[in-house]
Amino acid sequence: MLKEFKEFAFKGNVIDLAVGVIIGAAFGKIVSSLVNDILMPLVALLFPTKPDFTTLAWNGISYGNFIQVTFDFLITAFAIFMVIKLIMKAKKEKVEEVVEAAPEIDAKEELLKEIRDLLKETN
Repeated sequence: MLKEFKEFAFKGNVIDLAVGVIIGAAFGKIVSSLVNDILMPLVALLFPTKPDFTTLAWNGISYGNFIQVTFDFLITAFAIFMVIKLIMKAKKEKVEEVVEAAPEIDAKEELLKEIRDLLKETN
């Protein structure tokens, strides 16, 4: 049983998952800092005072906290979206560089491919 547990625990998928969770937690700190230290001061420039909806209520129903949490979520989600978009753009540029470096196909290989395709069509 110990051998099976070692195989499970040290399999690539479990280790990859653990690394993903750790990186995700660190990335969460980065996003929180981005929202709290950069985006929220910019939002504060738009409003004379810091927007705080937590005190809003109607007939005993406190809906203000829900609005505040939703507002915070939207700002955080937008920040994550922008960071992921930048990462994907950088990754796409890197892939395009690799594709451009692909070797050219010589005339013989191209001719063999055409023959292969013609044989497939006749069958």
